[in-house]
Amino acid sequence: MRLFIAVNFNDATRSRLLALRDELRSRSERGNFSLPENLHLTLAFLGECDAKQTAAVKSVMDAAVFEPFDVLIERAGRFKRDGGDVWWAGLRGSKPLSELQRELTNGLIAAGFALDKREYNPHITLGRKVMTETVPWQFEPFGETVTSIELMKSERINGKLTYTAIHGRNGVK
Repeated sequence: MRLFIAVNFNDATRSRLLALRDELRSRSERGNFSLPENLHLTLAFLGECDAKQTAAVKSVMDAAVFEPFDVLIERAGRFKRDGGDVWWAGLRGSKPLSELQRELTNGLIAAGFALDKREYNPHITLGRKVMTETVPWQFEPFGETVTSIELMKSERINGKLTYTAIHGRNGVK
């Protein structure tokens, strides 16, 4: 299974993210834009995992200790790529988010996972292979309180990229 750990958003936040995605789409010549149900914040990308690895990820998640915390989405940006850029909605720096992501990453590395070494850059992907003259922009911040994280399975079903939660962990108050 192709897996990642993510924060999924409530309907109000998802609606605002969709408005951003649609604004980007209207300013673009072309692109592959994220489906509404696929808008999420990745905490750790794991790639292909077998049953033993999946169990290890669940254990790391279950051991993570975090209290609910707020996230604020405040800007649109991009990662430049040949053939079209990856556009995203970026988050304001958040110590609780960074600490949770670091705790998960350290636990996963200790469990034998080889993770991406790049610095964590919290973002929600709005589109891939986007061709546009638009420049990154800021907007009135919006967000929500994160109360849980989920282990997500990524698969193509009838040609459609589908993410399904297979395990969850709630924060503690």
